Parts: sequence; C-alpha cells; structure tokens
Amino acid sequence: MASLQKKRVLVVGGSSGIGLAVAGQAAALGAQVTIASRSAEKLAAAAQGIGDVQTAVLDSTDAEAVEVFFADRDAFDHIVVSAAVTPIASVRDLSLADARGAMESKFWGAYQVARAAKLTERGSLTLVSGFLADRPAAGAALQGAINAGLDSLARGLALELSPVRVNSVSPGMIDTPLWAGMDEAAREAMYADVAASVPAKVMGQPDDVANAVLYLMQTPFATGSTVRVDGGGAIG
Repeated sequence: MASLQKKRVLVVGGSSGIGLAVAGQAAALGAQVTIASRSAEKLAAAAQGIGDVQTAVLDSTDAEAVEVFFADRDAFDHIVVSAAVTPIASVRDLSLADARGAMESKFWGAYQVARAAKLTERGSLTLVSGFLADRPAAGAALQGAINAGLDSLARGLALELSPVRVNSVSPGMIDTPLWAGMDEAAREAMYADVAASVPAKVMGQPDDVANAVLYLMQTPFATGSTVRVDGGGAIG
C-alpha cells in the first residue's frame, strides 16, 4: 500500500465523528493533515486531540468560500468529504426547506468541494455516503436518495478526474456525536437494537469507517468503488 508519510490530506468535516477518526488515523501515519468544518470551536477541540494538524473554518455549502479556500492552497494528495447535516423524517413530514437544506449540505457540499478541489495527479477524493443508498427505509427516503447520488457522483468523477482516484465509503449506523442529543438510556437501547439487527452483531464505530477511507487513500488501483462499512446492514 502507498505511504501517507508527508502526504497532504484534507478532511472536510474533520472536527467530529467519522471525519475526526479519518484525520486521526492519517496523522498517525505521518500525513500532513488539515481538518475543515464550520465551527472554529470544534476544530480547536479536535486539533487538541489529534496533535499536529492544521485547521480551517469552511462551510462546504458556500460555493464561493470553497473556491477561495482551494485558490489559496497548494494541491492536496488526498481529500475526504464527511461533512453533512441531514434531518431525518418522512417526505410528507419534512419541510421542503429542510429537504433542500439536506441536499445542499451533503450532496451539493461534496459536489462543490469536488468541483473546486486541487489534487495532485495521483491523488484521491473520497466521499462518505451511507447504506440507505442500497437499503431504503421508510422515513428516510431523502437520505437514501442523497447517498445514492453521492455513490453515483463518485463513479462519474472517477472517469472525469482520472488519473485522480475517486471513491465513496458507505457506512451503516455509526456511534458518533450525531446521536449525542438523545437520552443516554434511549441511545444505548438504540445501539443495542442496531447491533442485534445486523449480521456483524456490533455497533459501528468511527474508526471502522476510517479504516475503509485510509484503505482507499493508500490503494493505487482503487477508483470508482463504493466500500460498504455497515455491519452487513444492506444485506441483513
């Protein structure tokens, strides 16, 4: 596998959850990591936990800000997009404004980063989607559509941006700060239910997904792929 030593790695959405796990693993392998997110406070806390990492306040839904961000920087060897805010509700219960906001956050945010990104010739771009693309669920139709769109976008970009490699990673339900607002007992009960329902019989962790992202970064023959890290949720 290719080394990440001194490689320039950008993680958009790197201040928490999956993005933070990716940043931590890449830094541990010697990469020069930049984490970007909308919150300076979260970035500062994340950087303290990782150690040697650069930070950048960036809203991936702001197309102009994304363009300016890349214009002022040298090309990255690897870029990962894990930033998204997507409220979950049925189509008829979710307002159109919130639905469009979800698309803006997860799909168009990734699209705008991909469009503006400066990558080295043999670099990689990895998008984080989700297993609802393959296993739709009532009450989450929009999320399934967004995730399917990201998987398809990655395949198309793998052709357009070649020889830059473009892939997606499709997680199942993961134990991240997304669920921190729930009552602790309810959250633990939900985690137990999820673990019982998937073939792997465990709850997914951010590092599980980061492992897949790091694999795609370091594998020169991987492009146009979607790697599912869902405990078997898409087939269970």
